[in-house]
Amino acid sequence: MTSEFEGRCLADVVSARARELPDRPALRVEDDTLTYAELDDRARRVATGLRASEVAPGDVVAVMLPNCTEFVVTWLALDRLGAATAAVNTALIGDGLAHALATTGARVLVLDEDHVGAARDILDRLPGLRTVLLRGTIGSLPGVRLRPWATLLDHAPMSGRGPVSGADASIVLFTSGSTGRSKACVLPHRYVVRQAEVFARRMGLRGDDVLFCPFPLFHVDAAVFTVAPAFLLGATAALVRRFSVRRFWDQIRAAGATVFDFMGATLAMLYKQPAGPGDRTHAVRLAWGVPLPAWAGDFEDRFGVELVEPYGLTDTGMVLSNEPGVPRRPGSCGRPIELYEVRVLDADGFELPAGRVGEICVRPREPAVMFSAYLGMPEETLSALRDLWFHTGDLAHRDADGYFYFAGRAKDVIRRRGENISALEIEEVIDRHPAVLEAAAYGVPSELTEEDVMVAIVLRPGRSLAAEELLEFCARNLARHMVPRYLDFVAELPKTPTEKIEKHRLKTRGVTGSTHDRGSGGHVSSREDGQMIT
Repeated sequence: MTSEFEGRCLADVVSARARELPDRPALRVEDDTLTYAELDDRARRVATGLRASEVAPGDVVAVMLPNCTEFVVTWLALDRLGAATAAVNTALIGDGLAHALATTGARVLVLDEDHVGAARDILDRLPGLRTVLLRGTIGSLPGVRLRPWATLLDHAPMSGRGPVSGADASIVLFTSGSTGRSKACVLPHRYVVRQAEVFARRMGLRGDDVLFCPFPLFHVDAAVFTVAPAFLLGATAALVRRFSVRRFWDQIRAAGATVFDFMGATLAMLYKQPAGPGDRTHAVRLAWGVPLPAWAGDFEDRFGVELVEPYGLTDTGMVLSNEPGVPRRPGSCGRPIELYEVRVLDADGFELPAGRVGEICVRPREPAVMFSAYLGMPEETLSALRDLWFHTGDLAHRDADGYFYFAGRAKDVIRRRGENISALEIEEVIDRHPAVLEAAAYGVPSELTEEDVMVAIVLRPGRSLAAEELLEFCARNLARHMVPRYLDFVAELPKTPTEKIEKHRLKTRGVTGSTHDRGSGGHVSSREDGQMIT
């Protein structure tokens, strides 16, 4: 199927809307609103400024910004130049941040003033970084050229654009791997545009909609499934800095939102709030997200909002979906969208019959609608695409009518409040503590749906370690969403004959009376004679 914007990029979409709907609000982030004309003009000016900063077609520019209009303007400007935006998680510090920035290979970094300290700590590990464009007050970053981002707006608008094909990279989003560090998914222009088109059609979105997202722009939900569909429709994308259960409905009303997306945890937090007369005083008609809980019907009745569950990954975009107005099949995440062929395969790559659980595997029916590579990881790219199928690492079964039912994750990834967390990254940090012999990180069920982070720790002989001390160590070296909630100190970890940790046994054991729970402030004094998992 041919796209209206075949071979074009999101910056082209915005320019078209600026001609048709110049005064319509395009982007609203908290109190900062840009019309389509203003957004297009700023993106063109910043494109000229970036070109003057020696950004060339094919370059990757790292962007470490909170949700703000400058993020979207920078993304559009780089699209126009034929360069790519690498969106870096703003919670990263230390090793995680150094890994992410080194993976991008970026010579230019767009940085918010709140993260200058984190960047300064790892600059010596980024010899290729030359220029930092700072949003906010000028700080001190030795060894790089430091300029205010705002000066990019002083340039004349760029009239044309650089060479762009649908297969060229638009944005790089990081996704957690199964056994290694986070992978940088290279997403083409056609991925962004076609995913947005099909998503908008599947969800019945309209040009008068306001699409609200409380999640960060380095996440596919905000970038590809909120901003991009809004621009394609000539609608409005409304973002906030972070999810707030207390302020959520006030933010919805202030934005005039008609559609929002959720994660299981955020939906649960909203549902657990006391019912009140304001529960239906909003304009929202539709919310989409995963997973859809058993009490979804009660949520819909209380708030007057239809809930729709799709299934997808950053690597592939939306693969399966239900549709508004169509009766739900309990537990199903829908049927394949037209962009993909989707099958359930066994460990040998053979398709399984209806009702049998296997791995969800995907391949495209159109070019450039999936990730093109994991940046700097050719072996991982080939492994994920083996036998001409993309292997998701997720398990499911399907019924005779082609509806799929998610059955869990085969990957060593913890899903916490919308974030995919690599267990290995947590383990690598905890293993650095001088009292720790080895550690295993895994997910356990959360009362807010999805998972909480739990770690089983074996101490070095003769050493002791308080749970609070280890948590403080984690807080200094891990992003906040990666800091464990639960700690279990054990004598040894269960392993296979080949010395692989049997995490399924740890997960089955779960939280016990001896587990330290950071969430409840519980304390277990940790000694070398901890329990052994049997």
